[in-house]
Amino acid sequence: MSQPNDQRLFAVILGTNEIASAIGIQLVRAGYCVALSHDPDPPVIRRKMAFHDALFTDTAQVEDVIAERVDDGMQVHRALRSPPRLFVTWLGLLDLLPVRQIDLLIDARLQKRRITPDLRRLARLTIGLGPGFSSSFNCDVAVETRPGKIGLITDTRWTDAADGVASSLGDVGVERFVYSRHAGRWRTPVEIGTRVYRDLVLGHLSGIPVVAPRDGILRGIARDGSEVPASVKLLEVDPRGRHAQWTGTDDRGRAIAHATIAAVRLHAGRRISQWNPA
Repeated sequence: MSQPNDQRLFAVILGTNEIASAIGIQLVRAGYCVALSHDPDPPVIRRKMAFHDALFTDTAQVEDVIAERVDDGMQVHRALRSPPRLFVTWLGLLDLLPVRQIDLLIDARLQKRRITPDLRRLARLTIGLGPGFSSSFNCDVAVETRPGKIGLITDTRWTDAADGVASSLGDVGVERFVYSRHAGRWRTPVEIGTRVYRDLVLGHLSGIPVVAPRDGILRGIARDGSEVPASVKLLEVDPRGRHAQWTGTDDRGRAIAHATIAAVRLHAGRRISQWNPA
């Protein structure tokens, strides 16, 4: 899929979470320049499995890919003249649209409670991940992200609505998470990868202590100083002991990334068949 430097394929992914990051890795390997656009809702907690922290530290690495922060449209434009790379930005979609026509736009924010926007005609190909997407309503291609059903939706039905049931990790479901009981400023001194114990104070939300829900390894936690809304995930504890994972891409992220790449290739194949009818 590689292109000359002045025609580099440009992908924008809405979201800086671990799913957006897993997809970004696959797209860079496929020859794209990829921009991950930050959205504060929901906050990113699995930050060692994502490029999110590049927004604060200039760079972040997941597996063998290093992401860099870019702060304005001119930096994005210059990046598109370089070899395939991944960058993270505070710029929103409206800021990125004037830079250059977007070849691929993916909504990977997984915003379960929001009305999803109509992405069609904003890029050559638009893909919606998770609840709230249909190829007949707000994207060109919808991809299901529900555990056990991950994959491309080839008809015009909607992706499954969120049901509030957390996927299992080591036979533990929603009880490995702590959710914000109210909106507020989150403060924590604890780093991802730390061994924690049930009822250990891990941080404070607007001054109110928040404790670990169980023993395990801290797999994710909202960044210190974040403003968080009510009823979102603040932290996650991996109960699997020596099998715990808090860095790199996991099975779910890779599965969704592969399904997304399959959608891109399917669309490319259809375009080729339209130009070369049998």
